[in-house]
Amino acid sequence: MSELSCDVVVVGLGPGGEALVARLAAAGLDVVAVEKELVGGECPYWGCIPSKMLIRAANSLAEARRIDRIAGSASVVPDFGLVAKRIREEATDDWDDTVAADRITDAGARLVRGHGRLDGDRRVVVGDDVFVASKGVVLNTGTSAATPPIPGLADTPFWTNRGILETETAPASMIVIGGGPIGLELAQAFSRFGTEVTVLEVGERIMAVEEPESSELIAGVFEAEGIGVHAGITIDAVAHDGDVFHVTCGDVTYEAERLLVAAGRKPRIDDVGLDTVGVEIGRHLTVDDAMQVKDGLWAIGDIVGRGAFTHVSMYHSERAARSILGEELGEYDTSFPRVTFTDPEVGGVGLTEHQAREQGITVRIGSTDLSASSRGFVHGPGNEGLLKIVIDDDRGVIVGANSVGVAGGETLAGLAFAVRAEIPVETLKNTIYAYPTFWRAIESAL
Repeated sequence: MSELSCDVVVVGLGPGGEALVARLAAAGLDVVAVEKELVGGECPYWGCIPSKMLIRAANSLAEARRIDRIAGSASVVPDFGLVAKRIREEATDDWDDTVAADRITDAGARLVRGHGRLDGDRRVVVGDDVFVASKGVVLNTGTSAATPPIPGLADTPFWTNRGILETETAPASMIVIGGGPIGLELAQAFSRFGTEVTVLEVGERIMAVEEPESSELIAGVFEAEGIGVHAGITIDAVAHDGDVFHVTCGDVTYEAERLLVAAGRKPRIDDVGLDTVGVEIGRHLTVDDAMQVKDGLWAIGDIVGRGAFTHVSMYHSERAARSILGEELGEYDTSFPRVTFTDPEVGGVGLTEHQAREQGITVRIGSTDLSASSRGFVHGPGNEGLLKIVIDDDRGVIVGANSVGVAGGETLAGLAFAVRAEIPVETLKNTIYAYPTFWRAIESAL
Protein backbone atom coordinates (compact mmCIF):
# COMPACT_ATOMS: atom_id res chain seq x y z
CA MET A 1 0.00 0.00 0.00
CA SER A 2 1.08 3.56 -0.69
CA GLU A 3 0.66 6.32 1.90
CA LEU A 4 -0.61 9.69 0.70
CA SER A 5 -0.81 12.78 2.87
CA CYS A 6 -3.62 15.33 3.05
CA ASP A 7 -5.29 17.65 5.54
CA VAL A 8 -8.76 16.07 5.78
CA VAL A 9 -10.47 12.94 4.48
CA VAL A 10 -14.25 13.04 4.10
CA VAL A 11 -15.76 9.56 3.79
CA GLY A 12 -19.23 9.67 2.22
CA LEU A 13 -20.40 12.36 -0.17
CA GLY A 14 -24.08 12.77 0.60
CA PRO A 15 -25.25 16.41 0.71
CA GLY A 16 -23.47 17.17 3.98
CA GLY A 17 -20.23 15.54 2.91
CA GLU A 18 -20.27 17.23 -0.48
CA ALA A 19 -20.86 20.64 1.12
CA LEU A 20 -18.11 20.02 3.67
CA VAL A 21 -15.59 19.12 0.98
CA ALA A 22 -16.32 22.33 -0.92
CA ARG A 23 -16.15 24.43 2.25
CA LEU A 24 -12.82 23.02 3.41
CA ALA A 25 -11.26 23.12 -0.06
CA ALA A 26 -12.31 26.77 -0.44
CA ALA A 27 -10.50 27.46 2.84
CA GLY A 28 -7.29 26.13 1.29
CA LEU A 29 -7.16 22.68 2.82
CA ASP A 30 -6.00 19.59 0.93
CA VAL A 31 -9.16 17.47 1.00
CA VAL A 32 -9.65 13.87 -0.10
CA ALA A 33 -13.31 13.01 -0.83
CA VAL A 34 -14.19 9.31 -0.74
CA GLU A 35 -17.38 7.78 -2.16
CA LYS A 36 -18.18 4.17 -3.04
CA GLU A 37 -21.54 4.84 -4.72
CA LEU A 38 -22.89 8.05 -6.30
CA VAL A 39 -21.58 11.46 -5.35
CA GLY A 40 -24.51 13.30 -3.81
CA GLY A 41 -25.77 10.33 -1.83
CA GLU A 42 -29.30 9.07 -1.29
CA CYS A 43 -31.10 12.42 -1.46
CA PRO A 44 -30.72 13.40 -5.14
CA TYR A 45 -30.95 9.88 -6.58
CA TRP A 46 -33.30 7.83 -4.37
CA GLY A 47 -34.72 10.27 -1.85
CA CYS A 48 -35.67 13.93 -1.53
CA ILE A 49 -35.46 15.09 -5.14
CA PRO A 50 -37.05 12.24 -7.14
CA SER A 51 -39.69 11.64 -4.47
CA LYS A 52 -40.74 15.28 -4.50
CA MET A 53 -41.00 15.18 -8.29
CA LEU A 54 -43.30 12.19 -7.90
CA ILE A 55 -45.31 13.91 -5.17
CA ARG A 56 -45.66 17.07 -7.27
CA ALA A 57 -47.07 14.98 -10.13
CA ALA A 58 -49.40 13.04 -7.85
CA ASN A 59 -50.67 16.19 -6.15
CA SER A 60 -51.44 17.77 -9.50
CA LEU A 61 -53.68 14.77 -10.26
CA ALA A 62 -55.43 15.18 -6.92
CA GLU A 63 -55.98 18.89 -7.48
CA ALA A 64 -57.36 18.26 -10.98
CA ARG A 65 -59.86 15.81 -9.48
CA ARG A 66 -61.15 18.61 -7.22
CA ILE A 67 -62.04 20.86 -10.14
CA ASP A 68 -65.58 19.54 -10.42
CA ARG A 69 -66.32 20.79 -6.90
CA ILE A 70 -64.98 24.32 -7.35
CA ALA A 71 -64.49 25.34 -10.98
CA GLY A 72 -66.12 23.16 -13.60
CA SER A 73 -65.20 19.74 -14.91
CA ALA A 74 -62.03 17.88 -15.85
CA SER A 75 -61.03 14.46 -17.10
CA VAL A 76 -57.92 13.11 -15.38
CA VAL A 77 -55.90 10.28 -16.94
CA PRO A 78 -52.70 9.43 -15.01
CA ASP A 79 -49.54 8.63 -16.97
CA PHE A 80 -46.80 7.42 -14.64
CA GLY A 81 -44.36 7.29 -17.54
CA LEU A 82 -44.18 11.09 -17.62
CA VAL A 83 -42.97 11.48 -14.04
CA ALA A 84 -40.70 8.41 -14.35
CA LYS A 85 -39.08 10.06 -17.37
CA ARG A 86 -38.66 13.31 -15.48
CA ILE A 87 -37.03 11.51 -12.54
CA ARG A 88 -34.70 9.67 -14.88
CA GLU A 89 -33.73 12.61 -17.09
CA GLU A 90 -34.04 15.71 -14.90
CA ALA A 91 -33.45 14.54 -11.33
CA THR A 92 -30.89 11.75 -11.63
CA ASP A 93 -29.30 11.93 -15.12
CA ASP A 94 -30.24 8.24 -15.29
CA TRP A 95 -28.41 7.71 -11.99
CA ASP A 96 -25.19 9.22 -13.32
CA ASP A 97 -23.22 11.40 -10.89
CA THR A 98 -20.84 13.05 -13.38
CA VAL A 99 -22.11 16.56 -12.64
CA ALA A 100 -21.79 16.07 -8.88
CA ALA A 101 -18.36 14.47 -9.23
CA ASP A 102 -17.18 17.41 -11.29
CA ARG A 103 -18.30 19.75 -8.50
CA ILE A 104 -15.93 17.96 -6.14
CA THR A 105 -12.91 18.21 -8.40
CA ASP A 106 -13.77 21.73 -9.53
CA ALA A 107 -13.71 22.73 -5.87
CA GLY A 108 -10.10 21.59 -5.73
CA ALA A 109 -10.54 18.34 -3.82
CA ARG A 110 -9.37 14.87 -4.76
CA LEU A 111 -12.22 12.46 -5.52
CA VAL A 112 -11.44 8.85 -4.69
CA ARG A 113 -13.87 6.09 -5.67
CA GLY A 114 -14.17 3.11 -3.35
CA HIS A 115 -14.98 1.96 0.16
CA GLY A 116 -13.24 4.09 2.76
CA ARG A 117 -12.28 2.48 6.05
CA LEU A 118 -10.43 3.83 9.08
CA ASP A 119 -7.05 2.24 9.74
CA GLY A 120 -6.06 3.97 12.94
CA ASP A 121 -6.24 7.61 13.96
CA ARG A 122 -6.33 10.02 10.99
CA ARG A 123 -5.80 7.18 8.53
CA VAL A 124 -8.23 5.97 5.84
CA VAL A 125 -7.73 3.00 3.53
CA VAL A 126 -9.30 3.04 0.08
CA GLY A 127 -8.24 0.15 -2.14
CA ASP A 128 -4.46 0.07 -2.22
CA ASP A 129 -4.00 3.57 -0.85
CA VAL A 130 -3.78 4.87 2.70
CA PHE A 131 -4.62 8.54 3.17
CA VAL A 132 -3.03 10.12 6.22
CA ALA A 133 -4.90 13.25 7.29
CA SER A 134 -3.01 15.82 9.36
CA LYS A 135 -6.18 17.40 10.73
CA GLY A 136 -8.47 14.40 10.73
CA VAL A 137 -11.28 12.38 9.19
CA VAL A 138 -14.99 13.10 8.79
CA LEU A 139 -17.45 10.22 8.47
CA ASN A 140 -20.68 10.83 6.54
CA THR A 141 -21.53 7.29 5.51
CA GLY A 142 -25.32 7.68 5.75
CA THR A 143 -27.92 4.98 6.09
CA SER A 144 -29.48 2.16 4.11
CA ALA A 145 -33.03 0.83 4.25
CA ALA A 146 -33.53 -1.46 7.24
CA THR A 147 -35.03 -4.90 6.69
CA PRO A 148 -37.22 -5.92 9.63
CA PRO A 149 -36.84 -9.52 10.83
CA ILE A 150 -40.16 -10.72 9.42
CA PRO A 151 -40.16 -14.44 8.49
CA GLY A 152 -39.85 -14.86 4.74
CA LEU A 153 -39.29 -11.19 3.91
CA ALA A 154 -35.62 -11.44 3.00
CA ASP A 155 -36.38 -14.08 0.37
CA THR A 156 -38.81 -11.87 -1.57
CA PRO A 157 -38.18 -9.21 -4.26
CA PHE A 158 -39.49 -6.33 -2.13
CA TRP A 159 -38.86 -2.67 -2.91
CA THR A 160 -37.02 -0.17 -0.77
CA ASN A 161 -36.94 3.56 -1.53
CA ARG A 162 -34.42 2.81 -4.29
CA GLY A 163 -36.42 0.31 -6.27
CA ILE A 164 -39.66 2.23 -6.07
CA LEU A 165 -38.09 5.47 -7.29
CA GLU A 166 -36.41 3.69 -10.19
CA THR A 167 -39.59 2.01 -11.44
CA GLU A 168 -41.07 3.19 -14.74
CA THR A 169 -44.57 1.84 -14.10
CA ALA A 170 -47.04 2.13 -11.26
CA PRO A 171 -48.18 -1.30 -10.02
CA ALA A 172 -51.86 -2.23 -9.83
CA SER A 173 -51.55 -2.80 -6.08
CA MET A 174 -48.96 -2.26 -3.37
CA ILE A 175 -48.50 -2.97 0.33
CA VAL A 176 -46.35 -0.55 2.32
CA ILE A 177 -44.71 -1.78 5.51
CA GLY A 178 -43.98 1.31 7.58
CA GLY A 179 -46.02 4.36 8.51
CA GLY A 180 -43.21 6.91 8.65
CA PRO A 181 -42.48 9.77 6.22
CA ILE A 182 -41.03 7.66 3.37
CA GLY A 183 -43.78 5.05 3.43
CA LEU A 184 -46.61 7.57 3.72
CA GLU A 185 -45.35 9.94 1.04
CA LEU A 186 -44.89 7.14 -1.49
CA ALA A 187 -48.12 5.38 -0.51
CA GLN A 188 -50.21 8.46 -1.26
CA ALA A 189 -48.31 9.36 -4.42
CA PHE A 190 -48.76 5.91 -5.97
CA SER A 191 -52.39 5.77 -4.88
CA ARG A 192 -53.06 8.96 -6.80
CA PHE A 193 -51.59 7.31 -9.90
CA GLY A 194 -54.13 4.50 -9.56
CA THR A 195 -52.30 1.95 -7.41
CA GLU A 196 -54.42 0.23 -4.75
CA VAL A 197 -52.39 0.82 -1.57
CA THR A 198 -52.45 -0.66 1.92
CA VAL A 199 -50.23 0.72 4.70
CA LEU A 200 -49.21 -1.61 7.55
CA GLU A 201 -47.66 -0.12 10.71
CA VAL A 202 -46.68 -2.18 13.75
CA GLY A 203 -46.60 0.87 16.02
CA GLU A 204 -49.71 2.24 17.68
CA ARG A 205 -50.15 4.89 14.98
CA ILE A 206 -48.67 6.16 11.75
CA MET A 207 -46.36 9.18 11.84
CA ALA A 208 -45.40 8.36 15.43
CA VAL A 209 -42.83 11.16 15.78
CA GLU A 210 -45.51 13.84 15.38
CA GLU A 211 -48.59 14.77 17.43
CA PRO A 212 -51.39 12.16 17.71
CA GLU A 213 -53.80 14.70 16.22
CA SER A 214 -51.62 14.93 13.12
CA SER A 215 -51.47 11.15 12.78
CA GLU A 216 -55.25 10.90 13.10
CA LEU A 217 -55.84 13.60 10.50
CA ILE A 218 -53.51 12.00 7.92
CA ALA A 219 -54.98 8.56 8.55
CA GLY A 220 -58.44 10.02 7.90
CA VAL A 221 -57.32 11.67 4.67
CA PHE A 222 -55.74 8.41 3.50
CA GLU A 223 -58.86 6.40 4.25
CA ALA A 224 -60.99 8.97 2.38
CA GLU A 225 -58.69 8.56 -0.64
CA GLY A 226 -59.07 4.78 -0.54
CA ILE A 227 -55.74 3.97 1.09
CA GLY A 228 -56.03 1.28 3.75
CA VAL A 229 -54.23 2.18 6.99
CA HIS A 230 -53.70 -0.53 9.62
CA ALA A 231 -51.69 0.40 12.72
CA GLY A 232 -50.92 -1.50 15.90
CA ILE A 233 -50.68 -4.81 14.08
CA THR A 234 -48.26 -7.74 14.04
CA ILE A 235 -46.74 -8.85 10.75
CA ASP A 236 -46.20 -12.59 11.03
CA ALA A 237 -44.85 -13.54 7.62
CA VAL A 238 -44.19 -12.40 4.06
CA ALA A 239 -44.23 -14.63 0.99
CA HIS A 240 -44.03 -14.15 -2.77
CA ASP A 241 -45.45 -16.72 -5.19
CA GLY A 242 -43.75 -15.35 -8.28
CA ASP A 243 -46.51 -12.87 -9.05
CA VAL A 244 -48.07 -11.65 -5.81
CA PHE A 245 -46.86 -10.75 -2.33
CA HIS A 246 -48.70 -12.24 0.64
CA VAL A 247 -48.32 -10.44 3.97
CA THR A 248 -49.85 -12.30 6.89
CA CYS A 249 -51.05 -10.34 9.93
CA GLY A 250 -52.77 -12.69 12.34
CA ASP A 251 -55.95 -13.99 10.71
CA VAL A 252 -55.68 -11.55 7.79
CA THR A 253 -53.47 -11.91 4.72
CA TYR A 254 -52.95 -8.88 2.51
CA GLU A 255 -52.04 -9.42 -1.13
CA ALA A 256 -50.50 -7.06 -3.68
CA GLU A 257 -48.38 -6.94 -6.80
CA ARG A 258 -45.62 -4.99 -5.06
CA LEU A 259 -44.30 -4.60 -1.52
CA LEU A 260 -42.50 -1.47 -0.30
CA VAL A 261 -40.53 -1.84 2.92
CA ALA A 262 -40.08 1.56 4.55
CA ALA A 263 -39.54 0.49 8.14
CA GLY A 264 -36.64 2.69 9.14
CA ARG A 265 -33.02 3.19 8.18
CA LYS A 266 -29.80 1.54 9.37
CA PRO A 267 -26.61 3.63 9.84
CA ARG A 268 -23.68 2.43 7.75
CA ILE A 269 -21.10 2.26 10.52
CA ASP A 270 -20.45 -1.48 10.81
CA ASP A 271 -17.59 -1.59 8.32
CA VAL A 272 -15.79 1.74 8.57
CA GLY A 273 -12.99 0.64 10.91
CA LEU A 274 -14.24 2.21 14.13
CA ASP A 275 -12.55 -0.59 16.07
CA THR A 276 -9.16 0.65 14.84
CA VAL A 277 -9.65 3.99 16.63
CA GLY A 278 -11.18 2.66 19.83
CA VAL A 279 -14.78 3.71 19.13
CA GLU A 280 -17.53 1.31 20.11
CA ILE A 281 -20.27 0.65 17.56
CA GLY A 282 -23.78 1.40 18.81
CA ARG A 283 -27.00 2.34 17.09
CA HIS A 284 -25.41 5.68 16.14
CA LEU A 285 -22.13 7.47 16.66
CA THR A 286 -22.02 9.80 19.65
CA VAL A 287 -20.71 13.27 18.88
CA ASP A 288 -20.36 16.52 20.78
CA ASP A 289 -21.87 19.76 19.53
CA ALA A 290 -18.83 20.30 17.30
CA MET A 291 -19.71 16.98 15.62
CA GLN A 292 -16.54 15.42 17.02
CA VAL A 293 -16.43 11.74 17.97
CA LYS A 294 -12.92 12.03 19.36
CA ASP A 295 -9.79 14.00 18.64
CA GLY A 296 -9.22 13.95 14.87
CA LEU A 297 -12.52 12.23 14.06
CA TRP A 298 -15.82 13.91 13.23
CA ALA A 299 -19.16 12.45 12.10
CA ILE A 300 -22.11 14.19 10.45
CA GLY A 301 -25.51 13.37 9.03
CA ASP A 302 -27.75 10.38 9.62
CA ILE A 303 -25.12 8.31 11.45
CA VAL A 304 -25.07 10.56 14.53
CA GLY A 305 -28.75 10.07 15.41
CA ARG A 306 -29.72 13.73 15.56
CA GLY A 307 -32.21 13.59 12.71
CA ALA A 308 -32.02 11.78 9.36
CA PHE A 309 -32.73 14.73 7.08
CA THR A 310 -30.70 16.48 4.40
CA HIS A 311 -31.09 19.85 6.11
CA VAL A 312 -29.75 18.40 9.36
CA SER A 313 -26.76 16.92 7.54
CA MET A 314 -26.04 20.29 5.94
CA TYR A 315 -26.18 21.95 9.36
CA HIS A 316 -23.77 19.34 10.72
CA SER A 317 -21.49 19.96 7.76
CA GLU A 318 -21.09 23.63 8.59
CA ARG A 319 -20.46 22.92 12.27
CA ALA A 320 -17.82 20.33 11.43
CA ALA A 321 -16.17 22.76 9.01
CA ARG A 322 -16.02 25.47 11.66
CA SER A 323 -14.62 23.01 14.18
CA ILE A 324 -11.90 21.87 11.79
CA LEU A 325 -11.03 25.44 10.78
CA GLY A 326 -11.05 26.73 14.34
CA GLU A 327 -13.97 29.10 13.77
CA GLU A 328 -16.66 30.18 16.24
CA LEU A 329 -19.41 27.55 16.50
CA GLY A 330 -22.29 29.09 18.40
CA GLU A 331 -24.78 26.96 20.32
CA TYR A 332 -26.22 23.84 18.68
CA ASP A 333 -29.72 24.32 17.24
CA THR A 334 -31.93 21.68 18.86
CA SER A 335 -35.20 22.98 17.40
CA PHE A 336 -35.21 20.17 14.79
CA PRO A 337 -37.62 21.32 12.04
CA ARG A 338 -39.01 18.56 9.81
CA VAL A 339 -41.64 18.08 7.11
CA THR A 340 -43.49 15.03 5.79
CA PHE A 341 -44.63 15.78 2.25
CA THR A 342 -47.99 14.07 2.29
CA ASP A 343 -51.04 16.05 1.17
CA PRO A 344 -51.73 17.77 3.52
CA GLU A 345 -48.11 18.39 4.49
CA VAL A 346 -47.08 17.77 8.09
CA GLY A 347 -44.52 20.19 9.49
CA GLY A 348 -43.06 19.69 12.94
CA VAL A 349 -40.55 21.57 15.07
CA GLY A 350 -39.22 21.14 18.58
CA LEU A 351 -40.97 18.99 21.17
CA THR A 352 -44.31 17.22 20.94
CA GLU A 353 -46.75 17.64 23.83
CA HIS A 354 -45.79 14.19 25.14
CA GLN A 355 -42.05 14.94 24.98
CA ALA A 356 -42.52 18.26 26.75
CA ARG A 357 -44.51 16.66 29.57
CA GLU A 358 -41.89 13.91 29.91
CA GLN A 359 -39.28 16.63 30.45
CA GLY A 360 -41.30 18.09 33.30
CA ILE A 361 -42.31 21.22 31.42
CA THR A 362 -45.47 23.00 32.54
CA VAL A 363 -47.36 22.60 29.28
CA ARG A 364 -50.10 24.73 27.77
CA ILE A 365 -51.57 23.79 24.38
CA GLY A 366 -53.03 25.97 21.65
CA SER A 367 -54.65 24.49 18.57
CA THR A 368 -56.92 25.39 15.68
CA ASP A 369 -58.66 23.65 12.78
CA LEU A 370 -57.06 24.91 9.57
CA SER A 371 -60.09 24.09 7.45
CA ALA A 372 -62.15 26.45 9.62
CA SER A 373 -59.74 29.35 9.07
CA SER A 374 -60.56 32.05 6.52
CA ARG A 375 -57.95 30.78 4.07
CA GLY A 376 -59.02 27.17 4.61
CA PHE A 377 -62.67 28.14 4.03
CA VAL A 378 -62.00 29.85 0.70
CA HIS A 379 -59.56 27.10 -0.35
CA GLY A 380 -62.32 24.49 -0.20
CA PRO A 381 -61.59 20.86 -1.17
CA GLY A 382 -58.19 19.71 0.06
CA ASN A 383 -58.19 22.15 2.98
CA GLU A 384 -57.80 19.58 5.77
CA GLY A 385 -55.33 20.63 8.43
CA LEU A 386 -54.57 21.74 11.94
CA LEU A 387 -52.06 23.79 13.83
CA LYS A 388 -50.94 22.83 17.34
CA ILE A 389 -48.49 24.70 19.52
CA VAL A 390 -46.83 23.45 22.71
CA ILE A 391 -46.06 26.23 25.18
CA ASP A 392 -43.71 26.18 28.17
CA ASP A 393 -46.05 28.10 30.46
CA ASP A 394 -43.37 28.87 33.04
CA ARG A 395 -41.10 30.58 30.51
CA GLY A 396 -43.84 31.85 28.18
CA VAL A 397 -42.31 30.47 24.98
CA ILE A 398 -43.28 27.94 22.33
CA VAL A 399 -41.20 24.76 22.59
CA GLY A 400 -42.87 22.75 19.82
CA ALA A 401 -45.47 22.81 17.08
CA ASN A 402 -47.17 20.81 14.35
CA SER A 403 -48.42 22.55 11.21
CA VAL A 404 -50.60 20.30 9.06
CA GLY A 405 -52.26 21.51 5.90
CA VAL A 406 -51.81 23.06 2.48
CA ALA A 407 -48.14 24.13 2.40
CA GLY A 408 -47.85 23.00 6.03
CA GLY A 409 -44.09 22.88 5.69
CA GLU A 410 -44.02 26.55 4.68
CA THR A 411 -46.39 27.61 7.47
CA LEU A 412 -43.95 25.90 9.82
CA ALA A 413 -41.29 28.53 9.09
CA GLY A 414 -42.66 31.15 11.47
CA LEU A 415 -43.10 28.60 14.23
CA ALA A 416 -39.58 27.24 13.68
CA PHE A 417 -38.12 30.70 14.22
CA ALA A 418 -40.34 31.21 17.27
CA VAL A 419 -39.02 27.99 18.82
CA ARG A 420 -35.40 28.61 17.85
CA ALA A 421 -35.31 32.23 19.03
CA GLU A 422 -37.54 31.62 22.06
CA ILE A 423 -39.76 34.52 21.07
CA PRO A 424 -42.08 35.33 24.00
CA VAL A 425 -45.68 34.21 23.54
CA GLU A 426 -46.80 37.71 24.49
CA THR A 427 -44.74 39.11 21.60
CA LEU A 428 -46.29 36.57 19.23
CA LYS A 429 -49.75 37.54 20.43
CA ASN A 430 -48.93 41.19 19.85
CA THR A 431 -48.02 40.55 16.20
CA ILE A 432 -49.88 41.29 12.96
CA TYR A 433 -50.60 38.16 10.90
CA ALA A 434 -51.47 38.80 7.24
CA TYR A 435 -55.05 37.98 6.26
CA PRO A 436 -56.15 35.63 4.81
CA THR A 437 -53.13 33.33 4.99
CA PHE A 438 -52.65 29.84 6.35
CA TRP A 439 -49.94 31.04 8.71
CA ARG A 440 -52.47 33.39 10.29
CA ALA A 441 -53.68 30.22 12.05
CA ILE A 442 -50.74 30.79 14.44
CA GLU A 443 -52.70 33.74 15.84
CA SER A 444 -55.80 31.58 16.27
CA ALA A 445 -53.83 28.89 18.08
CA LEU A 446 -52.26 31.48 20.37
